[in-house]
Amino acid sequence: MTTATTRSAREFRGATVEGRSPEELRELVSHWGAELELAPAETIIEWAAATFGERFAITSSMGDAVLADVASKVVPGIDVVFLDTGYHFAETIGTRDAVAHTLDVNLLSITPKQSVAEQDAEYGKDLYKTDPDLCCALRKVKPLADTLADYDAWATGLRRAETHNRVVAPVIGWDAKKGKVKVSPLARWSDEQFERYIQDNGVLVNPLVYDGYPSIGCAPCTRRVAPGDDPRSGRWAGTNKTECGIHT
Repeated sequence: MTTATTRSAREFRGATVEGRSPEELRELVSHWGAELELAPAETIIEWAAATFGERFAITSSMGDAVLADVASKVVPGIDVVFLDTGYHFAETIGTRDAVAHTLDVNLLSITPKQSVAEQDAEYGKDLYKTDPDLCCALRKVKPLADTLADYDAWATGLRRAETHNRVVAPVIGWDAKKGKVKVSPLARWSDEQFERYIQDNGVLVNPLVYDGYPSIGCAPCTRRVAPGDDPRSGRWAGTNKTECGIHT
């Protein structure tokens, strides 16, 4: 249960076993997607761990530790991938560190190829203002894609209740862009079920959630949300951008 920084999870785990072909992975999705649609989150994670072994990881943006908590109980020592963009709130980094030290997980803190200063030097200062899509691509999408090269499947904390854009998120799906199986164990959880799990299990939650930030991304691109507004309306406020590109 330690925190480390890397550009590739391979550095933590050594050489990986050979992965399945895209055809084999798509066949698994086709067979198990409907089978596990109504299964509990624990069962879904258990299936993924049994099916993919060390080539299965979960991701977390550290808005909360719900998925990490569930997964650590089913698969102790599971890899948890966190994208350290260099722009996070201090509270988010604190939540990451707390997860690493309190849960039975292998926390992988992934950094982009360029530091913020190096990116500013190449693309101009504050790329998140001038070209937010490119900034997300460089600091989130590419680092995650590089890291997932060592895995056949990855799990996210996506829930259909979070936003209308995610209503169709399958429990077991095929991520064609990454060529990976995408697992969403919490997809069917309602807001009430989610909050109940936090309360019943004493799960770590980023303190910003209770300070008007129900959806937390990079500090420069995240604003407080008024009570009753869409929880994700504080992300890239004032623009047409709604996703960083990881889930599209």
